[in-house]
Amino acid sequence: MATISLATYIFTRLKQIGVDTVFGVPGDFNLAFLDHIDEVPNLRWAGNANELNAAYAADGYSRIKGFAAICTTFGVGELSATNGIAGAYAEHVGLIHIVGSPTISAEHNKLLLHHTMADGKFDIFNKISRHITLKTAALDDITTAPAIIDDLIRTGYIYKRPVYVEVPSNLGEEQVPAARLNTPIDLSLPPNDPAAEKEFVQEVIDKITKATKPCILVDACAVRHDVKNFVADLVNATKYPVYVTPMGKSAFDEDNERFCGVYVGALSKPDVKESLENSDLILSIGGLLSDYNTGAFTYQYHTTNVVEFHSDYCKVKSAVYQGIQMQAALAKIIKALSGVNLNYVPTPVPASVSEYKQVQKVTSGKITQEFLWRKLSYFLKADDVIVSETGTSSFGILQCHYPAGVTAISQVLWGSIGYALPSSVGAAFAADEISKDKRVILFTGEGSLQLTVQAISDAFRRHLHPYFFVLNNKGYTIEKLIHGLHAEYNNIQTWDHQKLCGVFHDKDDYENYKVSTVQELNKLWSDPEFNKPTKLRLIEIMLDEFDAPKNLIGQAKLSETINSGN
Repeated sequence: MATISLATYIFTRLKQIGVDTVFGVPGDFNLAFLDHIDEVPNLRWAGNANELNAAYAADGYSRIKGFAAICTTFGVGELSATNGIAGAYAEHVGLIHIVGSPTISAEHNKLLLHHTMADGKFDIFNKISRHITLKTAALDDITTAPAIIDDLIRTGYIYKRPVYVEVPSNLGEEQVPAARLNTPIDLSLPPNDPAAEKEFVQEVIDKITKATKPCILVDACAVRHDVKNFVADLVNATKYPVYVTPMGKSAFDEDNERFCGVYVGALSKPDVKESLENSDLILSIGGLLSDYNTGAFTYQYHTTNVVEFHSDYCKVKSAVYQGIQMQAALAKIIKALSGVNLNYVPTPVPASVSEYKQVQKVTSGKITQEFLWRKLSYFLKADDVIVSETGTSSFGILQCHYPAGVTAISQVLWGSIGYALPSSVGAAFAADEISKDKRVILFTGEGSLQLTVQAISDAFRRHLHPYFFVLNNKGYTIEKLIHGLHAEYNNIQTWDHQKLCGVFHDKDDYENYKVSTVQELNKLWSDPEFNKPTKLRLIEIMLDEFDAPKNLIGQAKLSETINSGN
């Protein structure tokens, strides 16, 4: 029987499900394992500058490709990645964390090895990861290893959460049957319980037939768990108005005539707030009701008729249907609607949905937050990937109108400052694998940039061409607005951003820009060559220190109140 190494088996399985890049950092316990990447055609090693950036990059990659892989070394390497892994867990992002660990005999003999806690315990880091992954495993038997790997990949892929596996440094070289690779990993979701699903579907149809002021509210997990097409079909069948949350932005086509804007509780536009909150039926799809996603928990529904669709349960009012997954349930509801008469007569969308068009009247002056985010609506193209950092960027971008097919990436729930830059690099890896014309566009603050700036080096290393827009407004704006407006701890060391690319790259195939005025930004964004992703570009945008999106100012006040315990 033909055999291959366990390491080659793992890399081949990843390639089979669409993973074309493996992120991570080499270390002595994973070096032999990494030798086998080259045995899998067209699988590349990203070679990140540090493990935290590798984890963030894997997160961004997964949000485009559906799954990702990161490989680190035992202890020191894996712990450096844990913040990024935890964020992926919180935000429903599927990936596998492969850790090269000491040999089985070293663990058995409790050797006092480097990268350990000097106490003979080798399972400490695995135990840590159990809290931030859906499933963990420590391989110790070559005969069972392939099945464990297949199960981990399946679990992480279908449930969109990180999984973790330790591969002892000697075990990756051991041989396993190659024939197992001929059977693809089953990536289909387990079926819903037929009786419970039938009852749930009928309950929803009954409510839909009676509703006169219904709506659909789309949130993050509609994107993560791949039900965007179901949402579109549901809207086509009902003509219901559609609202998105901050985390759900890009989950529904904003060019659709039924798109009604972004709902953020008390921070919503007044007409958006009024129209949604007066609904008599809300179909909530993929909700993640965190503070920054709900305007600090200020949702004010005037109805008890809320139907919740989730990846692992569904709910009608107070009745919870455990184990009923939204994908299959939505498909059956949409099918059932073909024979249903609706009481709903489509209503006009809120006027504020088109407010972004007013920016065309602005032709001169310094760049403001309001101008920047509305004008971005005209720079974006269909199928762009746009990554926004937590804070000014993630709040400001809610004012932007997305063309069809845009994928938005932000970490609104976990909210780790510094996430967006390496995430955009991970997304750029994924975009590069899909189409050389696919653009990845980052918006981040100059303070956030300093936390993970080495990710620029990762992009140069593999000849990627993202756009890095760096908002320079003299420090940590979101923190200043929450608390400490003039405090020294919210200030940062100033950098010369125009020299950054030269630090990380020894060639001149990149472009630097510094823009301060409306005229400069309009000229740049209208330049046909600038619009083509042919090289890496870093664009520094100069903004006033305390200029901020209105919704961020409102959120900051609410957050300060919550943080003070009032």
